[in-house]
Amino acid sequence: MKILVCIKQVPDMESRFRPDASGVWYSEIDMAFRVNEYDEFAIEEAVRLKEKLGGEPELTVLSLGPDRVVEGIKKALAMGCDRGIHVQDSSSHLKDPWQVASAIAACARGENYDLIFTGLQSQDRGSAQVGVMLAELLDYPCATTAIGFECGQGTVTVKRELEGGLRAVVRLKTPALVTCQLGLNQPRYPTLPNIMKAKKKEIRAVPVSEMLHEEPRTVMAGFYSPPKKGSGIVLEGDVPDQVDKLIGILKDKTGLLR
Repeated sequence: MKILVCIKQVPDMESRFRPDASGVWYSEIDMAFRVNEYDEFAIEEAVRLKEKLGGEPELTVLSLGPDRVVEGIKKALAMGCDRGIHVQDSSSHLKDPWQVASAIAACARGENYDLIFTGLQSQDRGSAQVGVMLAELLDYPCATTAIGFECGQGTVTVKRELEGGLRAVVRLKTPALVTCQLGLNQPRYPTLPNIMKAKKKEIRAVPVSEMLHEEPRTVMAGFYSPPKKGSGIVLEGDVPDQVDKLIGILKDKTGLLR
């Protein structure tokens, strides 16, 4: 069995986001980066499946982006993946989901992957499109928002999270693609011995120009922070005084009371 895990490196969500000079994406100055949270669930599920099957599956982790994404690949290798593929692209932030999916599909074709795991969405762009587009390009059945996963003989069973707290169970014939959601598992922390072992594992570098020949279908037109709202007002004093002040504010500022 061959399994592909697709991951993305994203900024730590505690970072302060500022528009870059072009005004269409965020500036990476002073940014700390990490593996996309949803992709960590994908890595963990692939590694658990490998362990369940006695180590037989070959796990490949793939990431598209600049040189810094190699750190994310190394983490996946330390978690238990066998080898990595770095699709080198210094301007990956300008690629739309169609282009990203097309580049990954070009890498995956001919490899005969039985399963592909991706995160539900990336935490920075949040399109939730790359996984399903990749499945369509490869002609794989696809299940999204997975919070449960079982692998059988030639099939996989996926428990999906729906809106309103509902659940659904679907079965797919392999080869198949699954996008992973919060609640699927608890990703492990790489141990020091596995971090050391990961340094000896192969990471193959592939220029994006060899994989991508598609034009974008959507183009980022702007990136900005929402305008700041006015500061709040703290009412002090006894309750009757606060009520009078509140009524006065509602009359003067909102026109709700006349």
